Amino acid sequence: MSTCPYHKISEEFKPFDLTNPFPFYKKSRDEQPVFYSQELGYYVVTRYEDIKAVFSNWKTYTSENAQSPFKPIAPKAKKLMEDQGMIGLSGLSGRIPPDHTRIRRIVSMAFNLSRFKKLEPGIRALAIEMIEKFENEGHAEIVKQLAYDLPALVIFMLLGVPNEDVQQVKSWAESRLLITWGDLTEEEQLVHAQNMVRYWEYCQNLVALRKENPTDDLPGDLVRLQAEGHEISDREIAAICYSQLFAGHETTTSLMGNGIRELLLHPESWKAICENPSLIPNAIEEILRFSPSIVSWRRKALEDSEIGGVTIPAGSNLLLVMGSANRDEANFENGETFDIQRPNAKEHLSFGYGIHFCLGSPLAKLEFKIVLEELTRKIPHLTIKENQVFQFALNTSFRAPVALEVEW
Repeated sequence: MSTCPYHKISEEFKPFDLTNPFPFYKKSRDEQPVFYSQELGYYVVTRYEDIKAVFSNWKTYTSENAQSPFKPIAPKAKKLMEDQGMIGLSGLSGRIPPDHTRIRRIVSMAFNLSRFKKLEPGIRALAIEMIEKFENEGHAEIVKQLAYDLPALVIFMLLGVPNEDVQQVKSWAESRLLITWGDLTEEEQLVHAQNMVRYWEYCQNLVALRKENPTDDLPGDLVRLQAEGHEISDREIAAICYSQLFAGHETTTSLMGNGIRELLLHPESWKAICENPSLIPNAIEEILRFSPSIVSWRRKALEDSEIGGVTIPAGSNLLLVMGSANRDEANFENGETFDIQRPNAKEHLSFGYGIHFCLGSPLAKLEFKIVLEELTRKIPHLTIKENQVFQFALNTSFRAPVALEVEW
C-alpha cells in the first residue's frame, strides 16, 4: 500500500489543457495510475477498474463535489451566487441518496425513451434542414453550422423553450462550464456568475409558467407529477431544467464535434458507415470510448480508503479520468486504436457508471445517430480540411474541438 508519495508524473499533468491528453493518460496508467495533483488538490485516478469501482461505491465516494468549481470562487462572484441560492445547486449528478433516489425516480417517469422517440421526427427534420443549408457549398464549419445549435434545439423541444432563446442559453451554459471547470480570473468569474444568475432565473421561470399553463414537455411533466403527489419541489424541478439545459446540449455538441472529426481522421471508418449505416450505433459507442465529450468527473472520499494500492484519506477529492479508463488495455484490446466494429465498445465509462449513470445518454446517441445517417446520405464524400489546428476550450473535463472545417 502506498500513501501516494511525490511522483514526477504529477508535474507533467496539465489538467486544463485537453488538446491531446491521451499520451499522458497512457503514461499515468503505466507508471502511476493513482497520483496526487498539487495544482488541483485532487487524487487523479486513471485505470478502468479503479474508476468503475469508485463509481460503484457511492457510500464511500460521494458525488457532492461533482459540480463544485475547481478554483475558489472570488468573494464578489460567490456573494452574487449565494444571494440567489445557487451555491451547491445540482440537478442529479451532485446529489446523493436518499434525495438522488427520490428525484431520479420521478424524473425517470418523464425523461424516458418514449419521450425521446416522440422527438425523433423533429430531430430528423432539424438535421435535414441544417445540412441542406450548406450541402451545396462544398465546405462547412461543422460545429458552427450543425453541432452547436442542433442539440440545443432538441433539448429546447424537450423542455418547451422557444427557438429564439437558443443563443442566449448557449452563452449562459458556456459561463457555467467555465466558472465550474475552468481557470478564470476574479473579474472573469464575476461576469460569468452574473450570466449564471440569469440562467437560474430563466429555469425558475420555466417552472412558474408550467404552473400557470400545463405543457407537454419535461418541466410540464414534472409539474404534473408534483401535482399528482410525487415529492419534488419547484426548486428541484428548476434545478433539473438548469442541469439539462447545460448537459443536454453541451455534451451532445461535443459528441458530434469529436465524432465527426474522428470519423474523418479515420477515412476508412467514414467510408464504412456511408456504405453500411447499420454500423453507426456501434461507431458512436466507439467514439464515446475513444474521444469522449467528458474526459473526467469528480468524487469525494467520505472515509479512509484505498484505490489502486494508494491510501486515500477521508475528505480527499478525486478526479476520475474516464478518457484514460476508456483506453485501458486491460479492458480494451489495442485501446489506443479507433475501431468502429470493436465488440465491447459499449463498456466505456463516458456516461458514468452506477446510480449516477447519465439518464440522457439514449437521447444524445439518438441525435448523433440521426445526424450521421443524414450526413452520410447527403454528403458521403465529406473530408476533413487539411492543415487545421484544432483548439479545445481550457478546462478539466469537457473536450471537443472549438471548430471543425470540412469540405467535399
